[in-house]
Amino acid sequence: MTVPTKLPTKQAALKITGPGAVAVSTDVPLPELKPSDVLIRVACVSISPVDSKSADMSPATGATSGTEFAGVVVTLGVDVDLDTFRVENDMQPLHIGDRVVGGIFGNNPLRRDNGAFAEYVAVPARLIWHVPAGMDLSTAVALPAAIATVGLSLFMHMELPMPTNLIATKSTVAAAGPWVLVHGGGTATGCMAIQVLKLSGFRTVTTCSPESAPRALRLGAAATFDYQSPDCGAAVREYTSSGLGFALDCITDTASMALCYEALGTAGGRYVALDSFPLRGHTRRAVRPAWVCTYTQFGEPVAWAAPYNFDARPGDRRCAEAWYALAQRLLDGGLLEPHPQEERAGGLAAVAGGMQEVRQGLVRGKKLVYPIAQELCGAA
Repeated sequence: MTVPTKLPTKQAALKITGPGAVAVSTDVPLPELKPSDVLIRVACVSISPVDSKSADMSPATGATSGTEFAGVVVTLGVDVDLDTFRVENDMQPLHIGDRVVGGIFGNNPLRRDNGAFAEYVAVPARLIWHVPAGMDLSTAVALPAAIATVGLSLFMHMELPMPTNLIATKSTVAAAGPWVLVHGGGTATGCMAIQVLKLSGFRTVTTCSPESAPRALRLGAAATFDYQSPDCGAAVREYTSSGLGFALDCITDTASMALCYEALGTAGGRYVALDSFPLRGHTRRAVRPAWVCTYTQFGEPVAWAAPYNFDARPGDRRCAEAWYALAQRLLDGGLLEPHPQEERAGGLAAVAGGMQEVRQGLVRGKKLVYPIAQELCGAA
């Protein structure tokens, strides 16, 4: 592994050029490094559905696209060594040369110089994970969006208690807590939610395709239900004895919301979606709905077009910081399994094609991964 001793002044990055359009630019300044940031040389990137969707719905022309990256620390902001957060939360300090993985707010109208689909990315030092020894960066890069989204969904918006005293060993797995439905258990976020819920002591049921069911059961679901079955919601409700109090909707459309509302028990409960849900789908007063935009984790405004615009949410940032510290322990313990990956050649120039495949729904049950600096992508 080679860490550059002198940084370039320019880099290549995938830039938003218009609605749904991106193109590689090779004459792009490196992103601004804030005092609490670290600068990462990007080894590889992974495509998330939000990358394509945000470029379609709220393109910030000239902004760098991309959410998920893995790479190597090349520069520390001036305040990083002074911040005791990582040490106080049992996280290793960051050093130049460390292998890390994380996510960033790409297509950001307020910070157009920064995004994952580039050769360098700047990230808050508190919101990044060390990659465990023995794990390839090209494997780790499938983790960040799912981990971050699950943390905000469960522990902020669903208001489940974060298990701060969890010891990261398989022997701590419990199954006596409340029932939680994960609708879309075959998705990257759904698979991660199943794992985190089991490790946190909750009982989980999930809806997915028959093809995804064996993996969902292996990851910790107590039962799976075919989402295409017309009585799926009723079957979940019967299985949980009308005691289901929480539903995480990883699909989020009219049909998925109706299924979740049907599955929730007599007393109602919490419904959390991963996108803006249709208001007409809110058919039960006993159910409290909410939806998650993972980018609020950075504690800064999300200046996209409505309904994807948010003021800064300091509470989301505090929740994210606490969750990142706990998730690092789970990663170090080998307890979080990433979604399957398909590695593609072509670097940044090929990412646009992958975004189009994701947009068209052609990518199922896997994450598309693109090496940017191939020599950095292996295990330590």
